[in-house]
Amino acid sequence: MYKAIHYKFPILVLFFFILLHFVSAQNDKPATIQPTIMAIPFTPEGRSLRQNFESNELLRIAITKVKEAFDDRGVNTIDFRAKLKQLNNTNAMTENQQTSIKDEVISLSGADIYVEVEANKKISQTGNSVTVIMTAYDASSGESLANKVASSPKFKTNNFDKLAQKAVEAEIDNLLNTIQTKFTDIVENGKTVTFTIGLEENIDYDFDAEVDTSGDLLSDLLEDWMQDNSFKNYYHLQGVTDTKMIFDIVKVPLKDERGRNYRVSKFASKFKKYLKSLGLESSRTIKGSTIIFTLK
Repeated sequence: MYKAIHYKFPILVLFFFILLHFVSAQNDKPATIQPTIMAIPFTPEGRSLRQNFESNELLRIAITKVKEAFDDRGVNTIDFRAKLKQLNNTNAMTENQQTSIKDEVISLSGADIYVEVEANKKISQTGNSVTVIMTAYDASSGESLANKVASSPKFKTNNFDKLAQKAVEAEIDNLLNTIQTKFTDIVENGKTVTFTIGLEENIDYDFDAEVDTSGDLLSDLLEDWMQDNSFKNYYHLQGVTDTKMIFDIVKVPLKDERGRNYRVSKFASKFKKYLKSLGLESSRTIKGSTIIFTLK
């Protein structure tokens, strides 16, 4: 009896330490950060976002089904209808604001990603179906992350609510997996912006000018700043001409120091202040993930 206990005890201890190591290793794995997603209606240019949403029953159904599908999979979602109502209550919803309404809704929501949803009926003698197009974008830069086209099977029914649900369910997992992969990469490596610096016509200096006491060329100073301020120092200079410097890849963080979505305009503001420290005046244009500076 004594010998049996003597042999079993070391085995039990060894098993305990192996189990403890396994649990510890599992706990050390970084948690996957999930994005917060909002489904919004796709609206053709020149159309009112509100009218398009309110007048298109199938579109409203499709957006609801997309949100429900994300909710069922444990994704943090934001209700587009509620945000639209919030804007309406603050008198921000007017027809002549149709260009900026989407931007206002997205900004107000605090979503990491928004998914534009388009829905169309297909009616035929052999049965009816619904096609749903879902396109995901990074909320702060507008960069496209994923696109899926889903169609329901044909049924001899006018229950387009159910057909829309079947269409969404056909591709929602693939869409979410692609979004999560892209979002995780953005969390780890930053999001991409393009950055172009140009010279105003008849300006009295160029990128080979020395604008401070260091003796470095202007192009070298601007590239050094881009390296120091890009996320994880990752950038790529596509080329320099007499009148332009083109950075086709500049990484910026996903979140700021307060955990809010990092605005591309914040990065541009830092660059503008740097130019001012060199005694250079400039103007800027920001569209989505594209930043354009003109030195004056």
